[in-house]
Order: sequence, then structure tokens, then C-alpha cells
Amino acid sequence: MKGKLDLKIEARKLRKSGKSIKEIKRNLNVSLSSVSLWVRDIKLSKKQLNNLYLNRKTGNLKGSIIAAQNKIRIRELITQKLNKEGFEEIGMLANRERFLIGVSMYAGEGGKTDRDISFVNSDAKLIKFMMGWFRNFCSVPETKFRGSLYIHDDLDEGKAKKFWSKLTKIPLSQFTKSYIAKNNLKRLRKKKHENGIFRIQVSNANLHRKIMGWVDGIFK
Repeated sequence: MKGKLDLKIEARKLRKSGKSIKEIKRNLNVSLSSVSLWVRDIKLSKKQLNNLYLNRKTGNLKGSIIAAQNKIRIRELITQKLNKEGFEEIGMLANRERFLIGVSMYAGEGGKTDRDISFVNSDAKLIKFMMGWFRNFCSVPETKFRGSLYIHDDLDEGKAKKFWSKLTKIPLSQFTKSYIAKNNLKRLRKKKHENGIFRIQVSNANLHRKIMGWVDGIFK
């Protein structure tokens, strides 16, 4: 008899192959609610959706799927519009604004231990911004930068290191040993960071104390 985890893995495989939730329920003899929960993050291709919802008599898509597709299109248009409005409202940033944004970001994700100048994130945009901040506002010499990676063992460490090296302009020779996390098969996460989580690190006690002074200046 299959355990719950095995059923969950099998349900996800069936869904990715284009099976309907009802078909998966019948095949695995589990409840509809369980199947819906297990596969809710899996998106089917347009061809798979057509195969599932095509009316065999008329050759037309069923009304329910047409309505769902229309809702998706409307949501995408609204998202694009709001994103554009937000981008335009920010406009061009002055140097002082960029400086203060960097201090705030460091306050949230930067190293607080004395001498530990570091910034950790999986978002390439944030890492790129902070590299510019360290260079422009902290005057960190290129030779002082160190990079390190936190990545799961089922992902490509070499590819990820090249990605971050190209983005940050930190040479691979200045990367320290990666932390390889064992992938937990019992936890099926919706998303996995393909390039891992990157850590910028600089060793400079006086600079760290100054950065913490900037942080205090904003929040105190």
C-alpha cells in the first residue's frame, strides 16, 4: 500500500502529464480535495488544457475553461498596468536615495555581527543593487569581495556559481566553499531557487561599524 508521500508524488506526475484532477482521483483512489491540494501549483500547457476541456461533440472548448482563460488574461493585463504605473511613479533615483535604500536593505538582510559585512539573498536584482551600493558608497576594493553559495544537492552548483560570478563581477577564485544542503524528498516545495542563495561578504571591521552607524541614523 502506498503512503501519503508516494501518492502525492504520483499525483503530481499524473498532473504534469496532463491528467484531470478527477482522473487522478480515480487512479489513486484518493479524495478530490487531496489531489487539488497536491497539484495546485502545477500549470498545464495550452495543449493539455485543450485536451482536457475540449467538447468531443462540437470540437469547442467548454464554457468553464474559456471563462477561466479570460480571467487569467484580464488578471495579466491588470498586473502589467499596475507594474508599469509603479515603475513610472518611482522614476529616476538620486544618489542619496540609492544610498538610503541600500542602508535599509542592509538593515534587513545584512550581517549584524561585528566585522561581518555581508548581504544574503536569492533575488538577482537585490544582489546586483547591493554590489553597486558596496562599490559606490562603501568604496570596497574588488579584491576584498568574497562570494559564497547555499544550494541544494540536486541543483547544479557549477552553473549557479558562474551565474552569480557574471552578475556580481566577483571572480570565481574569490568564492569560498559552497554550503550544499541535502534535498528533503519529504518536502515538495513549490519553488526552488535554481541558482541557490548568494552571499556577498567583505572583511573590514571599521567599515562594518560605519554601516551600522548608517543603519542607526535611519532607524533611531
